[in-house]
Amino acid sequence: MLHSPKTIQIYLPGGDPQGIRVAEITTRIVQVIEVPRSLLPEFLKMPESLQVAVYFLVGESEDGDERKVYIGQTGDLRARLTAHNKEKEFWERVLILVSRTHSLTQTHALFLEWHSLQATRAAGRFTDENGNAGSKPYTPAPMEADCHEIFDTGRTLLATLGFPLFDSVTKSGESSEAEEIFYCKAVGTSGRGLYTPEGFVVLKGSIGRRESVPSIKDTSDDRFRLQLIEAKVMREDGDTVIFEKDHLFRSPSMAAVALMGRTANGWLEWKNKDGKSLDALKRQVPAQV
Repeated sequence: MLHSPKTIQIYLPGGDPQGIRVAEITTRIVQVIEVPRSLLPEFLKMPESLQVAVYFLVGESEDGDERKVYIGQTGDLRARLTAHNKEKEFWERVLILVSRTHSLTQTHALFLEWHSLQATRAAGRFTDENGNAGSKPYTPAPMEADCHEIFDTGRTLLATLGFPLFDSVTKSGESSEAEEIFYCKAVGTSGRGLYTPEGFVVLKGSIGRRESVPSIKDTSDDRFRLQLIEAKVMREDGDTVIFEKDHLFRSPSMAAVALMGRTANGWLEWKNKDGKSLDALKRQVPAQV
C-alpha cells in the first residue's frame, strides 16, 4: 500500500495527552475520537456522542500479549456505549469514527462495521470479540465508494493513535516480496523475517527449536517462548516449533530468542541472503551527507 504525505491534527479537549483525543486529517471530514473508559461520562456529554458512528472497543489480555477489539455501529452512541460499559469487561478504550459534517448515515455505518471486521480479521493483529462476521450489507455503489474513502481515512487515524487494526504486521501481502528478507539459521532453526518501523517480524512458516537450552530454563526468555506456543503463534511439531502466522517482536533479539531457544543478539543472528548481518546493514550504515 503506497502512502502519501498527510497532515494530522490531534485535539485534546481536556488538555491531557492521556485523556480524550480527537484525530483528523485536516482536509477530510472524518474524525476518530479516542476515549479512555474512565472518561466515558465526559465523552457522553460531548455533541459527537449524538452522531451515527462506527466504534471500536479495544483492550489487552492480562499478560499484554493479546490485543482484543469489538467493532460496532450505532445511531445512539450514548445508549450503546453505556450498555457496553456495564456488560463488557475486556475493553479499556473506545475509538469512535464520526463525520465532522454529520453526513454518516446508518447505511454507511453498517457497511463500515462489516468491512472493518473483515479487515481486522485479515490483518490478524487484534482478536475480535464479535463472533459471527455476518454478511455484506446492501450498499448502493456510490455510497460504497464513499465508505471505502471513509475507511481509508479511519485506517490512517486509528494507526496514528496507536491502533493499526487493519494493517498486517508486514504492512501488505506483497511486503515479503518487496522488502529485504533476513534469515536466522542454526541447528534446528530456519527463520525468515522482516525489519520494519515497528520492530522485527518473523514470517509464517519459520522453524525453531522446541526445547529451550538448559541455561534459560525457567527464565523470562523460556516463559516468553511458552507463551508464544500457548497463544498459538508457534505450533509444536516434534523437536521443532513452527510459526503459524507472521508475528511482530519489539526487537530482533527477541525474535531470535523465540526461534533459537537461547539468548541471542538478533542484530548479529539475522542476516540477508548475502550473509550480511542486520547490524551491518541497518545500524552501521554511515549517515548520508
